[in-house]
Amino acid sequence: MYKDRHFSCEPCSYQVAGGFDPQANQVVLCQNIISSQGMMNRVLTHELIHAFDHCRGKVDWYNNLQHVACSEIRAANLSGDCSFSGELRRLQLKGVKKHHQTCVWQRAKDSVKVVRNCTDEEAARAVDSVWDTCFNDLAPFHKIPRNKKDAIRAARFRYDYDI
Repeated sequence: MYKDRHFSCEPCSYQVAGGFDPQANQVVLCQNIISSQGMMNRVLTHELIHAFDHCRGKVDWYNNLQHVACSEIRAANLSGDCSFSGELRRLQLKGVKKHHQTCVWQRAKDSVKVVRNCTDEEAARAVDSVWDTCFNDLAPFHKIPRNKKDAIRAARFRYDYDI
């Protein structure tokens, strides 16, 4: 990856903080939305999960809602989007039990709806249809990273190198 070629900082609409452009193989970071280093780390991780999925499989980003839903589930699950402290800060915590799964499902559904401009019901059906497989797909990690230390440990465990 080349930072000047594969990453772009641009002003964006207020619906998103970043994006992955599969045609350009480029991660876009929204300079007018990202307000802290922690937020940038989460957005970058989220979008790099999409890039990983794009490279790993034949994701049909434009015609297959299930493909988009799967990548959104994985990105919400693995990026830190649904950390307990983050959800508490955003006043989105809906209980302690099953908090993570509920958050991942909701964020994936909302992302599918925005990215593919579909109805709430269509997005929910797409997320439900791929939930078990995609929620349990932790690649490129061996477990859900909860912090930077977990992410570094996961990279060492999975790929035997330091980051």
